[in-house]
Amino acid sequence: MNKPIPKPLRAPAPCPLLISEETITPLKNTAHLLVSAFMDQRVKGFDVRIIGIFKRDSIQPLHCLFCCSDQLSKTTPARILTHSDHFGFPYCTTDVLCQIPQSCNATHVTLLTQPTTERPFNQSWLPIRNKKTNEKEERRFDLTVCISNLFGDYNNVLQYTQALEMYRLLGVDRVVIYKTSCGPDLSHLLQSYSQEGFVEIVPWPISEHLNPSHGWLHSKHGGDVHYFGQLATLNECIYRSMHRSRYVLLNDIDEIIMPYQHENLTSLMNMLQQQHPNVGEFLIENHIFPWNHFEPSERFHLSEWSRVPGVNILEHIYKEDPDRTIYHPHKIIVQPRLVEQTSVHEIIKNLGQRYKVPPEVCRIIHVRVPLRGSLTIDQLVVDKRLWDFQEKLIHNVNKVLTKVGLLP
Repeated sequence: MNKPIPKPLRAPAPCPLLISEETITPLKNTAHLLVSAFMDQRVKGFDVRIIGIFKRDSIQPLHCLFCCSDQLSKTTPARILTHSDHFGFPYCTTDVLCQIPQSCNATHVTLLTQPTTERPFNQSWLPIRNKKTNEKEERRFDLTVCISNLFGDYNNVLQYTQALEMYRLLGVDRVVIYKTSCGPDLSHLLQSYSQEGFVEIVPWPISEHLNPSHGWLHSKHGGDVHYFGQLATLNECIYRSMHRSRYVLLNDIDEIIMPYQHENLTSLMNMLQQQHPNVGEFLIENHIFPWNHFEPSERFHLSEWSRVPGVNILEHIYKEDPDRTIYHPHKIIVQPRLVEQTSVHEIIKNLGQRYKVPPEVCRIIHVRVPLRGSLTIDQLVVDKRLWDFQEKLIHNVNKVLTKVGLLP
């Protein structure tokens, strides 16, 4: 009796080379967009979290496929978690959780609408970030600021420079900015900061894929996705910073999170963390400084800044006293490893506790259009905290503006 001839072993399929180099990647055969993939083993049974922007009425089962060094894995079922805050828009920030098969040293991941044992054709793959495990080697920063959604022809160069230099004086190590577009002077300024290493610019071409809203509420502003995809960028920035920054500040560039009893944010956070060791989310109260009311002596109405576009925050010392009888938004400082999902003004899924920082300890200096426009100057409160930094701030701003050619 002849023995059967054994079939040759089938070589494992090599990993495809179509790796996405974009910050927004369409998911094939769906209406969805993928942003980034990160190692995240905080949810039992899963290893990788993919942040995406999904069409809420078109969510179907998905399957995870990994590149294991140089060969494909088997597919594993994905768990899809849509974020609860979407403000009525058709598209919302979504997490996709994936489990890496055993014996797979995963380097890249993609999502499929059907499980398969064949190599998918023309499928875009995302690199898996945050794979390091040695915390001492990973963490390079104490404080990172995440600024989302720079869009339109925004060219407020003076206030942008003042805010960035104030954060440098307050101990911030890194500022991450998600940029769709901006005015020419501001673009030149940010390029200079980027080359220096203080600012990390993340391209955000959301307009190439969706009709982004210019406002926060779908019923009022229309569009496909909330405020140019702001929620996706804030979540992406937390995960981008998770293993390299001790704290992450989520706020806008016209907002300065200002300590009032400490010289800088580092000493403030050291004190808060010592007093509240289990807190992962610190809420900072917003205080609005209307830009239509000016300090009367004009001591900071500097002639050298007269041709620089933008608002001079040193000229605005009058602030609205918050009306705490109605909802009053905060911005947040987080320990990124204790956050799963965030909204704009609070954490949605927090692995730690929440603490509202008293305004006499720290509050936001927010120079912008008035919120309570009926208030007269006599009804506003004088706050000159920025002036404590005026000498160094003016010197540093002039240095930057001269470097980029906006001052002689």
